[in-house]
Amino acid sequence: MLSQRNIFLIGPMGSGKTAVGKNLARLFHFTFHDSDADVEAKTGVDIAFIFEKEGEVGFRVRERDAIARLAQMDNIVLATGGGAVINVDNRRTLAERGVVVYLATSVEQQLERTRHARHRPLLNDTDPQQKLHDLMERRAALYTEIADITVSTDNRRAQTVAEEIQQKLRAARGAP
Repeated sequence: MLSQRNIFLIGPMGSGKTAVGKNLARLFHFTFHDSDADVEAKTGVDIAFIFEKEGEVGFRVRERDAIARLAQMDNIVLATGGGAVINVDNRRTLAERGVVVYLATSVEQQLERTRHARHRPLLNDTDPQQKLHDLMERRAALYTEIADITVSTDNRRAQTVAEEIQQKLRAARGAP
């Protein structure tokens, strides 16, 4: 597990994958990548536009391609989209190419963190609390299935979470 040279962050939207990932990248002197940002950079449009024009299915194809490409790199921290674990190819790629860290968070914390976000297409035109609950119900087992490490982010600063992950990785390696 820890011989891999990549750290992949999984978890629901609002769990802090991007913020924690940037902190982890600094701690490990790795390069930070975000699969959603990569998709946007490659297409020249935002995720909401892709959802509008191609639906979730079209976005998931682009997400899978981004994860497959980014996971071939070494010494990276990759923040994935909340639904990346839906795709079996993504789960396999992440599990084979690095340490997978599940950033667990409650629906209440997700609601707080996504309350003012306009770039969350799955929360548009729906009851956000119900939608987040439904997504968590469908995805929680998938997050757990491939996670090497699970860390709660509820009511915690990104830097503190990153430091805890660093400690857990060192302990698993047997390093001081």
